[in-house]
Amino acid sequence: MTLIRRTRARAVETLALDSPDNRNALSAALVGELADALADCAEDDEVRAVVLTHTGNTFSAGADLRDPPPSSRLRSSRGDPHHPDALVGLLRQIVELPKPVVARVTGHVRAGGLGLLAACDIAAASHQATFAFTEVRIGVAPAVISLPVLPRTDPRALARHYLTGERFDAAEAVRTGLVTAAGDDVDAVLEPVLDGLRRSSPQALAETKGLLTARVLEAFDRDAAGLTALSARLFSSAQAREGMTAFLERRDPEWAV
Repeated sequence: MTLIRRTRARAVETLALDSPDNRNALSAALVGELADALADCAEDDEVRAVVLTHTGNTFSAGADLRDPPPSSRLRSSRGDPHHPDALVGLLRQIVELPKPVVARVTGHVRAGGLGLLAACDIAAASHQATFAFTEVRIGVAPAVISLPVLPRTDPRALARHYLTGERFDAAEAVRTGLVTAAGDDVDAVLEPVLDGLRRSSPQALAETKGLLTARVLEAFDRDAAGLTALSARLFSSAQAREGMTAFLERRDPEWAV
């Protein structure tokens, strides 16, 4: 069963996260399959841009607490090595892809899903979309996803959302810089964006994207190892075990007051 649905229209490849039963959680299988699909797009001269979207009412709920991506070295089906941490490798792959990646969101985005969103070059959301950095609610921190999130968002707004885990709407996501634009009809929002990408030179798109992502890649080079270690330490902690157990059992964790 495939977890990534691929379609193409006029040189734009759409990759839809297609695991709605677990709200498109970032399982090892989904992360690996998405990495393979992105690698295919990078090598295909007929692909001008990539749209990353979803089936179901959730773009991504973040890490699959029942099947998290491995922290060991991840390899694609072709045997190509990725970054030692699967999620770090996937986020960097999106940022480094020599073609623009556009997020199309019509549902909920939580935790690690916001890392995918921030790694994309352009993001459009419908007004029905909601967002939350929920890591603090289960005893961990938004560590690895900070690599693309921190360089691209407003720090004061982000402090509130990181520390409280509150849910916020598409208008707030636009204000903070997580989302480029929002509207009632996300496809209408994206129509001029995709038209512009189709009219642009592939060489120019690749070089211009390189200018825009330079600071983000500096954060990966500087901070990836430390944030990966922080994430591993927190996920193995007693509070994280309690937080994840409480989440799966649909109850408040023991520290809630």
